[in-house]
Amino acid sequence: MRKILVTGAGGFVGARILDQWRERYELCAFPHGFSADSDEAAVRALIAREKPDVIVHTAALSNTAYCASHPEESLRANVLLPEWIAKAAAETGAKLLAFSSDQVYAGCKRSGPLPETLSLAPANVYGCHKLEAEQRVLAITSDAVLLRAAWMYDFPGYRLPIRGNLPLNLLSAAKTGTALHFSEQDFRGVSYVREVIDKLIPAMELPGGVYNFGSGNDCDMFETVSRFARLLGVEVPLEKDHWERNLAMSGEKLKDFGIRFDSTIQAFQQCLDDYGFGHFE
Repeated sequence: MRKILVTGAGGFVGARILDQWRERYELCAFPHGFSADSDEAAVRALIAREKPDVIVHTAALSNTAYCASHPEESLRANVLLPEWIAKAAAETGAKLLAFSSDQVYAGCKRSGPLPETLSLAPANVYGCHKLEAEQRVLAITSDAVLLRAAWMYDFPGYRLPIRGNLPLNLLSAAKTGTALHFSEQDFRGVSYVREVIDKLIPAMELPGGVYNFGSGNDCDMFETVSRFARLLGVEVPLEKDHWERNLAMSGEKLKDFGIRFDSTIQAFQQCLDDYGFGHFE
């Protein structure tokens, strides 16, 4: 049985990995607070002691506004920590899967689904640090797999940590009557976290490199949110903004290795089925 070390095990993604994989693999995790409090020597020593076959690195400081106002904290969490883990992976022979972000595409002026081959200059601190982490990690261990994840969601349940996400924001807005603002010039995929975790299993066999990792989306965000609300069967006051952004990622590289994500709308329908919601659209 493969031994897998999960970082960020108390977080939104990491906790769900431990939950979904508990009978499939031998699992271990960084202790609570370890990622934030430990130095390079401690990180590398723990990994050397555990000797995992695979490291799944989910720990991050992902609030883009916080990273912008605390760039040193972002540098440590989003660049230095994955660099330390990469060094330990290289030393122990562990396969490293590390989460990056669709925010590396922030500021990209190209339309349509974005491939991994683009030359990038991210428009925010978080995206810059995630891109720098990709480069540093691959320079240390070319076998590492860097996964550019889209915005993820889940519903509360299973005693797992939850955070604000698109369907929860919609349910809250429907309850309070608060207007939500989305743009018809904003494009991005939105991923069901449980599908993301399922797809991590074949991702362990990928050759080293950078991969877009999440649901594609043919709709703009105003239309996406409108369709989510209809599927939930709620009425949400939606107002149109007019700013432009494209974070929509191409999944063609993953498809070449047999990994296919459901579209954003298909994945949300599956999520509703999993949680026993009816379809109202």
